[in-house]
Amino acid sequence: MDEQALIASARAGNQHAFNLLVRVYQDMAYNVAYRVLGQPEAAADATQDAFLAAYRALSVFRGGSFKAWLLRIVTNACYDQLRRQKRRPQTSLEDLVEDPDYSPSLTDRNESPEEALLNAELAHAIEAAIARLPFDQRIVLVLSDVQGLSYEEIAAATDASLGTVKSRLSRARARLRDYLVSREQTGGQGRLSGETGLRAGI
Repeated sequence: MDEQALIASARAGNQHAFNLLVRVYQDMAYNVAYRVLGQPEAAADATQDAFLAAYRALSVFRGGSFKAWLLRIVTNACYDQLRRQKRRPQTSLEDLVEDPDYSPSLTDRNESPEEALLNAELAHAIEAAIARLPFDQRIVLVLSDVQGLSYEEIAAATDASLGTVKSRLSRARARLRDYLVSREQTGGQGRLSGETGLRAGI
């Protein structure tokens, strides 16, 4: 059954069809939430909240990109999580221990132990840099440079204009680059690959 058929069936009340959609998109939703929130537990909560909200809102889905529609809901769920964190004491995003069940990078079997260590350090530095970004810049950076969405998809997912998306992404990349350059100048290791290093580093 194709995606549009699954969506139509889910809208008609078929919970099994919706569960199949969840299977298709749950990794993507969690990865976005994890990158934005920096905490496995908060990311899992945001992902669950997003799918519950999506299920309840299926009747108002009017077609177009289901992925972008779902990511808008995930974005809102992440924002709600951040607001909850601000209302209670919270550990700094940079001090968190990584989820042992979530690997932010793919292992290259051709890497030497030293290269693997440097890449892991770079991945941690990038995660720390992302955590410093304002929410609106953080989400567009994650959607673009981690998830590979187009400007149009990001605009739909964040309910923003194309110009706003491009501007936020440009500022986010500049801040990320400045942070990583500063880190390298003060003794950090690792090199960037590509425009931001995101695709290679995490």
